[in-house]
Amino acid sequence: MPKWATEERKAHLVRLFLKSGGFCVYGERPCPHPEAHHYELFIEGLIRDWVLDDRADAEADWRLERARMHRVPDARFRQGRFDTVRRAEFLAQQPPYYLVGTGVDALTFRPVAKVRIPSTYIILFVDIGPALQGMSKNARRKARRYRGLTPEATAKASRLIQEAVKGWWNK
Repeated sequence: MPKWATEERKAHLVRLFLKSGGFCVYGERPCPHPEAHHYELFIEGLIRDWVLDDRADAEADWRLERARMHRVPDARFRQGRFDTVRRAEFLAQQPPYYLVGTGVDALTFRPVAKVRIPSTYIILFVDIGPALQGMSKNARRKARRYRGLTPEATAKASRLIQEAVKGWWNK
């Protein structure tokens, strides 16, 4: 089934066919402009317009998603340095870390998480192997394949990352 063929559009084509009887879509007998108003030729243009509308919608969705992906959530102040109260409020509103991605360490072959600490240039690589200890080999493979962990493993990994970030701030 083509992507343009939604239920509403198929219903519209059926209504148009029933109204025109397969001939002039405007119901005129004889059809004054058969090259433009005949059912078969008319629906080709209609479908072409639907495809273009779908393409424009998909492109607009992609633009929004790309803008969301590349937007940095760190607030920037154009007035230069700000006072200690505003700075404290600003830092209190930020999350403790941003999870950039997960993968396998090339040296130790253990699962790691790449974590960026906001308002700094620091990137930490946190060992999340203990979070995957209780998982079966099949569950670990699915987690790697689908880029997601079970809720329990996600909670354990999040705790490990928070401890690592807290340890970095306290050193």
